[in-house]
Amino acid sequence: MVSEIMAGSPLIDVTALAGALGRPELAVVDCRFDLTDIDGGRLAYREAHIPGAVYAHLDHDLSAPEGPGRHPLPEVDIFARWLGAMGIGNESHVVAYDASGAAFASRLWWMLRSIGHQRVQVLDGGWQAWRDAGLPTERGWPEIDSTTYEAPATWTGVVDREQVRKSVGTATLIDARAAERFRGEFEPLDPVAGHIPTARNLPYSDNLTEDGTWRAPVELETRFRGLEGPLISYCGSGVTACHNILAMDLAGITNVALYPGSWSDWSHAGEEVATAP
Repeated sequence: MVSEIMAGSPLIDVTALAGALGRPELAVVDCRFDLTDIDGGRLAYREAHIPGAVYAHLDHDLSAPEGPGRHPLPEVDIFARWLGAMGIGNESHVVAYDASGAAFASRLWWMLRSIGHQRVQVLDGGWQAWRDAGLPTERGWPEIDSTTYEAPATWTGVVDREQVRKSVGTATLIDARAAERFRGEFEPLDPVAGHIPTARNLPYSDNLTEDGTWRAPVELETRFRGLEGPLISYCGSGVTACHNILAMDLAGITNVALYPGSWSDWSHAGEEVATAP
């Protein structure tokens, strides 16, 4: 079984994935996306992708068309229907990858884990590592044998804006955005710059090494040491916040809630804003 390759780890390396290609339980999902070119990831997938991979579009497949924040979660039943249409069933072993340091692949990882799907991993190093290793690719759109995914009724491990507001001062809020956005010096996407009061800034990019692979668990343990109380992860729109949740999972920290609306929801709603470092 693929799950035996790297049992217990949310990551899989390119060698292990290459050796698992063709196994019937394996489902590879290409999550490449570009916030400045919403069709860029899909076009890149069409030109070249890991053999057998299907494509997940952040805006269309991993988000709802409307809701709190820029990338609200879809209803679980809609997500489950998409999984089935992609040939992903409850027994599938899913491996997600992208070309952005797992910024988008982590979102799919979190979504599956939130509905109780444990057999899901993120490709360490992503598309770049696969290409650097000289491993095979294919182009075009695959034929997919659809199936049925049986999912629970609701997401688990999520909090909304009201819950976050009530948690300020008691929970530890973790902001995954870049430091200059956290400090309120620069805000390219949302109407107000700054962060949720009392939040700590732990940019998701620092979970990675210079070559784009994930830091070792012992390094991540050091990074997240000292976090106390209920933990809530957020970012700009509930995407890279999942990257920090995966990193904390690697560090042995679980039960971290996601605020899906994140800063895009908080800032649009006129909530209190902090700008101090």
